Amino acid sequence: MPLPAQQLFHLAFPVDDLEAARRFYVDLLGCRIGREAPGRWIDFDFGGHQISAHLKPQECHRALGNTVDGDTVPTRHFGLILDWTHWHRLSDRLQEGHQDFLIAPKIRFVGEPGEQATFFLLDPAGNALEFKSFKDPTRLFAS
Repeated sequence: MPLPAQQLFHLAFPVDDLEAARRFYVDLLGCRIGREAPGRWIDFDFGGHQISAHLKPQECHRALGNTVDGDTVPTRHFGLILDWTHWHRLSDRLQEGHQDFLIAPKIRFVGEPGEQATFFLLDPAGNALEFKSFKDPTRLFAS
């Protein structure tokens, strides 16, 4: 389904501790807080998109994975595609801060149409996030 350019998305996901989620998304990733219902949910500005952390401890579990280019990638994950410079800035800042990575920053699919920079983190509730970048953004859907 074709959508207008720059269409925004909304994603709701479970967390088991709202304050831990707030620290991760605001202090570590630099998200702004939107609306919130204390003790129930928090909206975050995630690169201009709205993500909502809902307090649902019983729904928190780490996703299983599939092998992708030699790594076990969680099948359930979300994230952002950043421009090359911003991806490297974020990657460098997290590495300098000794952030634990699920999959450390790397270049994947070297020399192939989908060559990309990528890394994965887990938020405090075990939700997997991927941050990726393409030197040539027109290769996003290249096969």
